[in-house]
Amino acid sequence: MAERSGSASFQRVPDECLICAKHRGSGPLAGPVVFEDDLVVVSHQPGEVLGHLFVETRRHVATLDLLTVAEAEAVARAVRLVAVGLRAELDPEFVFSAVVGRAVAHFHQHVFVRHRGTPDEVPWDEDWPEAPTGDAADLCARLRTRF
Repeated sequence: MAERSGSASFQRVPDECLICAKHRGSGPLAGPVVFEDDLVVVSHQPGEVLGHLFVETRRHVATLDLLTVAEAEAVARAVRLVAVGLRAELDPEFVFSAVVGRAVAHFHQHVFVRHRGTPDEVPWDEDWPEAPTGDAADLCARLRTRF
């Protein structure tokens, strides 16, 4: 394991980091890429339900407080561009953003829509089984024009 900045044990870069693998183009989280540069990677969740994206730091860092100022600014910019793009492309009821959990100790921010017609009993953070599906790669190509 390579040691990175920070003293918490989850700061170590495990060979099995799913997000690091994703950035190399492999693993179960790999989906169509919207944008990438030296600081962030923006991609769509694998699958056919449209409108759940991830903004991740390129560098393996676990938490928001460990981001550099440049990384935090790049994340914020990408989140806003994705949210505006999702609103324009999918016309959802809401666009949400959340940084949740420690299941994967690599900073990632979810940006996702709540599709119009989603029943009230479906929690805000769960996919509706009847949500619109389609070609995520096509949606990502359209979103890419906003970067």
